[in-house]
Amino acid sequence: MKDGNALVYCDEMFDTIWGKTAHGLVRFTKRYDVLGVIDRNHVGEDAGKLLDGKASGIPIYADLESGMHACAAMGKPVTHFVFGLATDGGRLTAKMRADLLQALERGLHVDCGMHYFLSDDPEMQAAARQSGAVIRDIRKTPPRHELHGYTGRIKEVGSFRIAMFGTDSSVGKRTTAWKLVDAFNARGIKAEMIGTGQTAWLQGARYGVRMDALINDFVAGEIENAILEAWDHERPQVMVIEGQGSLMNPIYPGGFEILSAGQPHAVVMQHAPLRVDYDGIPGTPVHPLKTQIQAVELLSGKPVVAITINHEHMKPQEIDAQCAKLEAETGLPTTDGLSGDLGPIVEVLVRMMETQGGVA
Repeated sequence: MKDGNALVYCDEMFDTIWGKTAHGLVRFTKRYDVLGVIDRNHVGEDAGKLLDGKASGIPIYADLESGMHACAAMGKPVTHFVFGLATDGGRLTAKMRADLLQALERGLHVDCGMHYFLSDDPEMQAAARQSGAVIRDIRKTPPRHELHGYTGRIKEVGSFRIAMFGTDSSVGKRTTAWKLVDAFNARGIKAEMIGTGQTAWLQGARYGVRMDALINDFVAGEIENAILEAWDHERPQVMVIEGQGSLMNPIYPGGFEILSAGQPHAVVMQHAPLRVDYDGIPGTPVHPLKTQIQAVELLSGKPVVAITINHEHMKPQEIDAQCAKLEAETGLPTTDGLSGDLGPIVEVLVRMMETQGGVA
């Protein structure tokens, strides 16, 4: 059962990299019925068409009032206001703050993945109390007594584990991870997503952690615990672990704990071939793909078995050529992570599983 009907807030940033949380929710979520996106720059457009060139039936509204009015007229009252932005440093502008307060005053439940915790803000607290709204700060650190240390019990887990890594942050790892889960399930191979960020939670991942909400000492234990919970409750044949950041992006060097604590059997690497500099650090060149593959394999002792690309800055007719180029350079099957056929990559992974006694 879904949590409710949502408007996703992404004002003036839906067509930017900072709108990646909204992008994920427009593409897919099991947690809400997404009724619209708020962005005054693209009023009247279809969010899916703007994002991926495919109509989603999710309209873009100028503001909260127009969105709520339109949804009510359709007989679908809005219940949730989801903050769909991921700005550098997780800070709120005065405009964002005013819009969040307006949503709370209107009685909408607010889900926010920023580092600024709305539930600790006296003005936000008062607005929520007055209207009966509930604030969920997705990145809020859990109480210490709820956190887990690493146990080593992961060795009991019988699932074949695939880590979805990337050569940079904001490169599409989460979306491709979901698509891999869907591809395995479509073949009758039970697969489960292990989310590691707030957007995966917002999309309805049943098992996972929000890594950048954790105290460092507990990151490995929480990753292991999410995998253990998925194994104990679901017994999936496959788990796909969402990567975070990049091993080599100095701002977002996520991934070390996923390799050590999650102990994947194989890694799929997402790469944006035309991206020059690391996300958030103009003038800091992205390390070559081969170097990043070597780093992952050295740290994990496991192979990178396939490449999925992010086709940013490419024309549609250029995508296949880029995939062929990378496949020739690396010797690994390569496809577009968003619009390409993941079948050949799934075949490689299934053969690995059969060889290791995972599934047949």
